[in-house]
Amino acid sequence: MIANIRLFWVIAVFFAVMSVVYGIWGILDPIQHSIEWAGTIALGLVAILGALIAFYLGLVHRNQGGVLPEDRLDANIDDGDPELGHFSPWSWWPVVLAGGAGIVLLGIAVGFWLAFIGVPIVFVALVGWVYEYYRGYFAH
Repeated sequence: MIANIRLFWVIAVFFAVMSVVYGIWGILDPIQHSIEWAGTIALGLVAILGALIAFYLGLVHRNQGGVLPEDRLDANIDDGDPELGHFSPWSWWPVVLAGGAGIVLLGIAVGFWLAFIGVPIVFVALVGWVYEYYRGYFAH
């Protein structure tokens, strides 16, 4: 996390400097003689965003109460490998849910009547995915 904090501070400083350079470059342009506001503001906002992320990561790092495995020099790869949970490699419900969500979004974009078809598919897929371990071969 320390490397990420440093990286985002470097990004913030770089884009802040580039925003100033871009603004001065627009003033020194022999044709335009004025600041090009869109690019200058965009570069400034990227610098602010980098500083915001770096500040947030710094707060999280200070409040976590310990050193993360990626910050230790003696850590192994397995130290940063947490248990992520149980996943069903044979489950078709995520595919059905993605298809239903695609139909809903297509209905919003093309014709709203299509969204009325996709919403029940999404609902059935969500219920099926949540309760797939309560029925059938893999019930517990």
